[in-house]
Amino acid sequence: MKSLTRETKLTIIYILAAFAFSVAMRMIWAYQFADYEAFKYAGQFMINTNDGYYYAEGARDILSGISQENDLSPITSAASQLTAFFAYILPFSFESILLFMPVFLSSLVVVPIILIARGLDNLEMGFIAALLASIAWSYYNRTMIGYYDTDMLNIVLPMFLLWSIIWAVKTNEDKYLLLTALDILVYRWWYPQSYSLEFSFFTLILLYTLVFDRKNLYNYKLLAIMMLAMINLDGFIRFPLVLAAFYIFKQEKYQKYIYHILALSVLVFFATGGFDPILGKLKLYVFKDATLIGEEGLKLHFYSVMQTIREAGQIPFETFANRISGHVVTFILSIVGFVYLAYRHKIMLFALPLIGLGFLASVGGLRFTIYAVPILAFGVAFLITELTRYITDKKSVKYFAYATLTLAVLYPNYKHIEEYRVPTVFNADEVKILTDLSKIADREDYVISWWDYGYPIRYYSDVKTLVDGGKHEGNHNFPVSFVLSNPQNVAAKMARLDVEFTEKAFQIQKANQELNESKRTVLFSNTEEMTKKYGLNDTNDFLLSLQTADIHMPEKTRDIYFYLPYRMLDIYPTVTIFSNLNLMDGKKGQAPFFYVSRNFKEVNESINLGSGISLNKNEKTLTIGAQKVGVKRFVQTYYDKNMQLQKNVQSLNSTAPLSVIYMSPYNTFLVVDEQTYNSSYIQMMALEEYDRSLFEKVIMNPHAKVYKLKI
Repeated sequence: MKSLTRETKLTIIYILAAFAFSVAMRMIWAYQFADYEAFKYAGQFMINTNDGYYYAEGARDILSGISQENDLSPITSAASQLTAFFAYILPFSFESILLFMPVFLSSLVVVPIILIARGLDNLEMGFIAALLASIAWSYYNRTMIGYYDTDMLNIVLPMFLLWSIIWAVKTNEDKYLLLTALDILVYRWWYPQSYSLEFSFFTLILLYTLVFDRKNLYNYKLLAIMMLAMINLDGFIRFPLVLAAFYIFKQEKYQKYIYHILALSVLVFFATGGFDPILGKLKLYVFKDATLIGEEGLKLHFYSVMQTIREAGQIPFETFANRISGHVVTFILSIVGFVYLAYRHKIMLFALPLIGLGFLASVGGLRFTIYAVPILAFGVAFLITELTRYITDKKSVKYFAYATLTLAVLYPNYKHIEEYRVPTVFNADEVKILTDLSKIADREDYVISWWDYGYPIRYYSDVKTLVDGGKHEGNHNFPVSFVLSNPQNVAAKMARLDVEFTEKAFQIQKANQELNESKRTVLFSNTEEMTKKYGLNDTNDFLLSLQTADIHMPEKTRDIYFYLPYRMLDIYPTVTIFSNLNLMDGKKGQAPFFYVSRNFKEVNESINLGSGISLNKNEKTLTIGAQKVGVKRFVQTYYDKNMQLQKNVQSLNSTAPLSVIYMSPYNTFLVVDEQTYNSSYIQMMALEEYDRSLFEKVIMNPHAKVYKLKI
């Protein structure tokens, strides 16, 4: 057996060292919260990303073999399948698998980084780049311990793709044709939205071929096999096509057909709608205006959820730079270094799609910055190795310089990790509420809450939800927002209608599929269908009709529960946005007055609530800026020794526009207008006031209140 070369041994050592470093940095969070039991469930830390519960639900159902119809459990998703596989073969608890998967899978990014550097004969650059890329702000934030989501491989896989492309063009070896195609197949399996990046790599190789290497038949083989791997067909179809193409490409007698295969693959790509997902993603993240639903029918207008998601919003330059490189200075040096690297090694220009996608963060939101992290890490690492090379040839001095400069660029990222103490999605008490609910509710029942909590509710309570982290378009959010921000009599009717019409939509979709029609049914909203069902052409008339007692309700097919957490106070204004508009013309209504204060202090006879708002205790008036406003009522809530909520209500000024609620157990003040005060969320969560003809109490806990709908 041939012994390993010195370069190969050094490559392995660098990979193992960088991998261990990445894992160790991700364990800091676990060390910091080791004794904090509120973050633990079933003896293990819980995850700290909402979306993770989506894939956890799928993995749980795969392992149990139980998944009821229309529960939206992602049993076919790659993340769920890989998780279930690990849980099946590894001797660890399911909760431990969820917690540690991002630690180890995301750290694999160091492998392609170092392998790319090896191809450029600069292993030290690769090692430095791997250290920085593995813990840079945005990459760490989205792959830290407990951040169980597809991001744990979303950079690893395209970096392996970049490595195979670079080595394919550099060596023209047949094995890299197959590796590149397999990279694409695995990447698409893991992350179906990978179209844009794959197509960008393809386009760049095509340009390179046409401009610099037109006569090289190998490049056309590479383009053809990439396109076959990219077409918009099932992976079980693309995989044999790739294998067949690879076999043909290795046969000398078939070389004259290479151009024909490439042309055919391009035609099939566009014929199968391969470019459509790219346009869809651009529309989703770059164009974020209010959404118009349907080309026919009522043409209702809904509020786009992308307008409320921080990760999809524009970010300041300093934040942008810090998330990519850890510091503005490091970021600038990384840009300069990459330009110099690309000048010295033009093959690194193939990395431009990753930089371009990362820079899309300037308009598309901070989530995209992770794509630029490993490439710009190459930039600053190249500067370090080049600068050191010019300074000295003495090894001891050279490695001391490497270490010093590397620590300098790593330090801001380490400080960020040390200070980035994010909480788990729910605490242990909140999870207990949901697990208790799982013993009460059936799997076919619905739990109504805001979409932020949809996945955890489904995971812990094993029920259905109307909205979640993936189903939160404006047409879906409108009814739930309407329920939470309107009085109970109206909210109850809308809740029943939305659940029953959601189930009806599932039946329509199933019928269409059985008739061999397109799996994509015409996009419509439950609200529009409700309006038509009651013989109306104006949704405003339908919403008004919900206030009448004689409106005919659909037959009850399942139970509905309201999950109203205290933590929703922080996002209540956002919740109301989705239903506070005229669906017929898209005009927004006047925002309800809602203010939360937890950092207040008493100053003489007043309580300063912050933001220019103060409460005069003697006069029972509010000062908002320069304006003095009367208080309609002052409510104080507290828990007695039996943990039953009690309240004192003082009626002060019947004509005043605002009310003040002091939730003493939470040390929280609320200043709300009458519309907000009468909303189902405030009445049922903050005050535990509920219409006994419509609801019954199920779980009353300081963290959340659960009610069961009777109608």
